Parts: sequence; C-alpha cells; structure tokens
Amino acid sequence: MSMIDELEGIAASARERIEQAQSLEALDAVRVAVTGKKGQLTAVLRSMGSLTPEERPQVGKLANEVRRQVEAELAERKAQLEAAELAARIEASSVDVTLPGRRPHVGTQHLISQIVDEIQDIFIGLGYSIESGPYVETEYYNFTSLNAPADHPSRSPRDTFYVEDPLNPSAGSLVSDVLLRTQTSPVQMRTMEAQKPPIYMLSPGRVFRPDTADANHLPQFTQIEGLVVDEGITFGDLKGTLDHMAKELFGPDRATRYRPHFFPFTEPSCELDVSCGVCGGSGCRFCNHTGWIEILGCGLVDPNVFGYAGIDPERYSGFAFGMGAERIAALRYDLPDLRMLMTGDMRFLRQF
Repeated sequence: MSMIDELEGIAASARERIEQAQSLEALDAVRVAVTGKKGQLTAVLRSMGSLTPEERPQVGKLANEVRRQVEAELAERKAQLEAAELAARIEASSVDVTLPGRRPHVGTQHLISQIVDEIQDIFIGLGYSIESGPYVETEYYNFTSLNAPADHPSRSPRDTFYVEDPLNPSAGSLVSDVLLRTQTSPVQMRTMEAQKPPIYMLSPGRVFRPDTADANHLPQFTQIEGLVVDEGITFGDLKGTLDHMAKELFGPDRATRYRPHFFPFTEPSCELDVSCGVCGGSGCRFCNHTGWIEILGCGLVDPNVFGYAGIDPERYSGFAFGMGAERIAALRYDLPDLRMLMTGDMRFLRQF
C-alpha cells in the first residue's frame, strides 16, 4: 500500500470514528489516536524520509489536507456533542431558562476603606509615602519613644490591651511590656529610625483600646496619622497642610480653627475643628451649638521625640497629626452612632 492510499484510509477511518463518537471523551480519544504525538497521521509523517524527492511534495500536501480535514470534523462534532449535553442538562433541570435572570449585585468598598483611600490619595498628591507597622507593639515604641512618661494614664491596663510576653510567658499581663498598639504613632518612630529626613509619611491602620462600644467609641478602630520631618518646618506648614485636607474632605466652604491642647509627643499641640456642615457654623444640636466640630489632634513634633529617633532637633523640625477614619465618616455623613459601621447591616452599608 502506497503512503497516499494510507493517508486516504486514515481520513476515511477518522471520519467514521468521529461520526460514531457519542461523548466528548470518546471524541478526544479519536483525536489522540489520529493526530496525537503517537497517532496514525503523525506516524505517516515521520516515515516520509523513506520517500523519493519527487514523492515528498505530493504526500506532504495530502498529509496537510488530511490533518485539516480531520481537525475540522473534530471541531464540528465537538460542537454538536456540547450542544447535546447542554440541551440534556436543561431538559433535566427544573429551572425555567426562559425566565429573566437575577442581576448580580455589584459590591463596593466598605465606607471606612473608602475614607482611608480618599485621605491617602490627598496626601499622596502632596508627595507623602504610606507606611505600616505591626499591630502588636512594645511599650517603648507605643509610649516611651513618644515622650509619654511612665505614669501617663494611657499606660494603664484600663486604657491599653496588654498581652502575654512570649519571651516571658510566666509573667502576668500587668507587668508585660507587650501590647496591642493604641495608636499608629509607633509607625512614625520606626520610620524615623529607618529613614533619614526629609520624611513625609502617612500611617493608616487598626488600633485597639479597651473602650466600651457606644455611639462615640469603639474598642477597635482605624487611625490615620501623618508625620513630616524636614528642615525649616513651621506651624504654618501644619496649618496649610491640614486646611487643604479639610477642604478636600468636607468641601471648600468649610472653615477651620486650631484650639490649644496637650499631647506628650507634640509641642505646641492643638486640636483641629471644622465648621459644622449642618448649620454652617451658626450653632445647632449636631455641634452642641458651638458651630464647630473637632476632627483631629496635631502639633509640632517635640524635640525629645527626635532624640529617641536619633534626629538632630537643632537642624530638623516637623509636625504630626492623627485622626479616626470612623469619626471622619460619621461627621461627613451625619452618622449618629459609630457602631453602625461595624454591624454589617447591608441596608446601611449599601448607601455608600
């Protein structure tokens, strides 16, 4: 039998076997047997070396035609079998496929994530970097290096979640210096230790405090802190930066004011208020008839903090600020209770 006769026989046999295949598995077996690496057609092509130079073009052309024909027949039969399987599944199903389908609900980010991302975008636009740090900290980074004295009330177990020290498991929790961070300020200290000024950074993240959950407090919330360290930084730079942030968040018509306050790690320190968006600053129940709403604490970095970080306070100065994302969301959307953000009630969350 000549090689041409053999190729024509392979084509006829393949056509018959393809037509007889009753499943996708059987059809794939035909494909492997004919066009696979060890298939009939492949074996013929490998033996073309025994042909004369005059026979090879004719046999090669026919071999390619047979391959294209077989592949086309395989594809056509596969489409027929897939359609038959789909029809069988539909017929066996109790679902009426002629009914209109249910549109999938397109989800969005949680409101807190939206607020964090928006604030990050504001400061990234000003050239700030985004830094992060561990949730479990030591007293040194959470308090000592931030200029908080040993008798500061925030160090009390009533205000801080202390955890068992893994290096000293026999010690009681009250004497452990390992804790869940109460602020993201430790990230600022770690960044100052790792990087040389100038530093322009933002550190968003979860923090933990043993507060009873009520309308204005949560034991776990999202804090966003910022730090700037550079030569010649003044209180004017702080005000310009935070005024820009407040107008981007709350609108260009909102006024700001700075009230003196005390924080261990900044001096001078103050709290930033924005004019009430409900009454426009004239006074109402929402702002306790003051016309103002507190949004964050801030101040110039205390030189002692630079000392812990190994930064020369005679050469560098800076400012820091911190805010709660939940509080920003509540003020921006007039939410009466912070717990609404944590319940997972989709009727509430889908509004944002």
